[in-house]
Amino acid sequence: MSGIRTHAAAGMLGVSPNTLRSWERRYGFPRPLRSPGGHRQYALAEIEALRLTLTETHNVSSAVSLARERGEGPSSPARLADAFAAFDEEAANRLLEESLALRSCERTIDDVLLAAVAATADPGRATAEYEFAWRHATGWLSALKRLSPPAQRRDGILIVEAAGALELDALYAQALELILRRSGFRTLCLSPAIDPARLGRALRALRPSAVVLAGRGIRLDAIGRTVYTVRSVVPEAAVFDYRGAVPDTGASTVCRLGGTPLAARETLLARLDAAGSAPAIFARTRR
Repeated sequence: MSGIRTHAAAGMLGVSPNTLRSWERRYGFPRPLRSPGGHRQYALAEIEALRLTLTETHNVSSAVSLARERGEGPSSPARLADAFAAFDEEAANRLLEESLALRSCERTIDDVLLAAVAATADPGRATAEYEFAWRHATGWLSALKRLSPPAQRRDGILIVEAAGALELDALYAQALELILRRSGFRTLCLSPAIDPARLGRALRALRPSAVVLAGRGIRLDAIGRTVYTVRSVVPEAAVFDYRGAVPDTGASTVCRLGGTPLAARETLLARLDAAGSAPAIFARTRR
């Protein structure tokens, strides 16, 4: 286990070295080892655990008790966000691997990865921390997409998303496509800028059972053009909204999938199975 010196450990906790040594004497935690030269060497895992519990409790005694009980604790959005904020790619990879040992891939994406990236965002301002988090996440999702098993369902799903690079909605669209792939669907993700004739070719090739309009970046005229093309080529395809692509005016008949990829997948599975579009020989994949 990594060891750090007193001044570095105190700096991580935002206290003086004397305060850290007083906690050691009073609470017996964190308990350092000694280097051959007699210097204190604190376990990085204990310091990280104490830093997180201090943030949660704002009370030293409670934080020490919780950190001792929890240890380093399971991977969490807060810990992953800290790794992103420190530009620590190795730590981010390790935390995601730890999460996969405790959670399904889908839960790791839904509960940990997306929440951690969102936690680094600073609305209205571009930051290096958020861009690092976004790029790390999209690379991780792309790698998993390449490892997805072949489709097991006849259903195809077209995702139309207009979010630009580094937008959170784009990451949510990538996450939805990956989770649908892992659930056995054939998927295709395109932008609404596609010429209607070219979109028609894609629709005829995919024959989607559902079309998902994703993200708030799609203009109303693009929505109308896309839906018209879909209805012209695949009239039986259902159209869904994901993360507010279609304005909620009260008059729209588009089904809304909610804001997370797992919730969206569950709604899609329920609607497609109820419509009888998935043959019985294809088992529903639930993770």
